[in-house]
Amino acid sequence: MAPVREGAATMKRFHRAVALLLGSALAVTACSESAPDFVPPPAGTAPTVSPRATDDLATTGRGPELPEKGVWLGAWVKPDWQTPEGRVEALTAFADQTRGKVTLAHMFHEWEDDFPGPTEYAFQATGKLQMISWSGADTRSIRDGVYDQLIRQRAEKIKQFGVPLLLRWRWEMDRPNLAQSVHSPEDYVAAWKRIRGIFTEVGATNAAFVWCPHVQGFVDPSRNAAAYYPGDDQVDWLCTDVYPGKEFEGFAPQMDTFMAFAAQHPRPVVIGEFGVTYPGAPGQRGAWLREAGDYIKRHPQIKAVVYFAAKQTKPAYDSTFNDDPEGLAAFQELTADPWFSAPPPPTPAHGPRAQ
Repeated sequence: MAPVREGAATMKRFHRAVALLLGSALAVTACSESAPDFVPPPAGTAPTVSPRATDDLATTGRGPELPEKGVWLGAWVKPDWQTPEGRVEALTAFADQTRGKVTLAHMFHEWEDDFPGPTEYAFQATGKLQMISWSGADTRSIRDGVYDQLIRQRAEKIKQFGVPLLLRWRWEMDRPNLAQSVHSPEDYVAAWKRIRGIFTEVGATNAAFVWCPHVQGFVDPSRNAAAYYPGDDQVDWLCTDVYPGKEFEGFAPQMDTFMAFAAQHPRPVVIGEFGVTYPGAPGQRGAWLREAGDYIKRHPQIKAVVYFAAKQTKPAYDSTFNDDPEGLAAFQELTADPWFSAPPPPTPAHGPRAQ
């Protein structure tokens, strides 16, 4: 998902993202030469996934140090006011409501947004680790160098920011409704490598690159999400977004399809978005969240989880806990578990540099 923000273009993009969660899917048949040797299970077949040993988990040396034990708990929370102060207040209120140690703040940015900006500095002032989700542009234009100057500006500003963060570029690239701008796995991988290459030239190694398809890209073999993987040398964190949808598809069966892929790669996993978006039957939201908590604990390769909390009227969904005491109680059980209270990584002695 992505938040509804000011602007018609963003609203349309958000509506398309939510529509995907209702089950729209088209075949994605292109393959990538750099795709791993991963064969998705047949439709309707859940793989058997054993927890992966974590002794060799590492990034490529970019971004924050990994938690030794447990996971970082994070959230994106729709604010009442679209200001830095409003976003900080919304995250604080969510942490208070859920009684959670919310270590990671999530922020969405359009392709041409100037960031890090006031919101990132405001979150950093409260000691939060951050994940920035950076929307995409036409992958072939990126590949051909059309946006090199813009990419370099973003890399320079992130380097100047000076603290480790997670950078999630063009998440859910496997969504059928993004095909016109993503084009193909080959084009996506080429664009990824160009962006990361510019960050390397600039020296913005405080940004860990997060590769994040939708979990349905693994549940549905026709979407072939694995074909979009740029390679272990290009990726610092693996990631996926997972929701139950209206049918309340189980957390574990969906995640098993992704974790079968993740088990083949020595990278930590962040669940970039998860949440209960629809009412369901009595107790169903709470049961799904308890299933999620149990699953995450069984898979120590998962090092961070980020809740998506928003109430929207068009399209209608509500992943907050304001009118959901059963769901809130289940989430509070999760936050009470020390596994979900991993301490934040150390901040460089100089802290974030001035804007």
